[in-house]
Amino acid sequence: MKPLIPILVVVAAFLALDSVYLVQESQVALRFQIGRIVESDIQPGFHLKAPLVQNILKFDRRILSLDGQPERYLTSEKKDVNVDFFVKWRIDDVRKFYQATAGNESNARQRLSPMVMEAIRNEINQRTLKDVVAGERTNLASRFVEVANPAAQSLGVDIVDIRIKRIDLPEDGQVIGSVFERMRAERLRVANELRAQGTEQSETIRSNADRQRAVIVAEAERDAQRLRGEGDGRAAEIYAQAYQRHADFYSFYRSLEAYRRGFSDGESVLVLDKDAELLRYFGSDKGR
Repeated sequence: MKPLIPILVVVAAFLALDSVYLVQESQVALRFQIGRIVESDIQPGFHLKAPLVQNILKFDRRILSLDGQPERYLTSEKKDVNVDFFVKWRIDDVRKFYQATAGNESNARQRLSPMVMEAIRNEINQRTLKDVVAGERTNLASRFVEVANPAAQSLGVDIVDIRIKRIDLPEDGQVIGSVFERMRAERLRVANELRAQGTEQSETIRSNADRQRAVIVAEAERDAQRLRGEGDGRAAEIYAQAYQRHADFYSFYRSLEAYRRGFSDGESVLVLDKDAELLRYFGSDKGR
């Protein structure tokens, strides 16, 4: 009997260890008995199972990623677009997930991808190119999730989010050319509008400057005429006062000015009577 005791101890230890299992915080588990599921959705922690006849299969319950391949879709205008997307999903019903995919995440991705692409195709087919490219991406992503989730539930998974990484226009189609032409026309319209606004502002500024110039010139001319008139009046007043005080000298001075103007070119010839008033200061003492 003594040789059997160590063997029994080892067997008992093995059975004890085989009857306890641990489910991690990031996992959910299924318990099988002879290939049949006897318990599902086993939560994290230590659990017991029947040794040898029962086995445990664990699954990742965290959010997983599916990076889809770019696909070509048609808009409501029958224009091609290439859409590159990714999907965030997680296991929702572990029993259904195992039955649909044999517990293989790769199988789940292969079956989930066409479901998502079909949902994207249906939504893009109902929208114009402008709505798809420049529309509200958040609303579009919500619609993708809403349409794709009913089909995904057959796999026991829940789609958390579907996001578009990039939308490209096919280079082999006419869409790029038409988009570029539309963009060019829009930029040209904006440029012409800006030019028109600039021309209008330029004309306004130029007309205001011309008006201000005319006003300034008119005011300057008015002030100049007033000052000139005041100067001429003051000069006449000074001349009058000087004439009254020294009439003879003033008469002599005015005669000299007349002589200077009359003979300034050196070629003038005057034929006058000897008693002419202009010659009163020449050859006579009367004018002295």
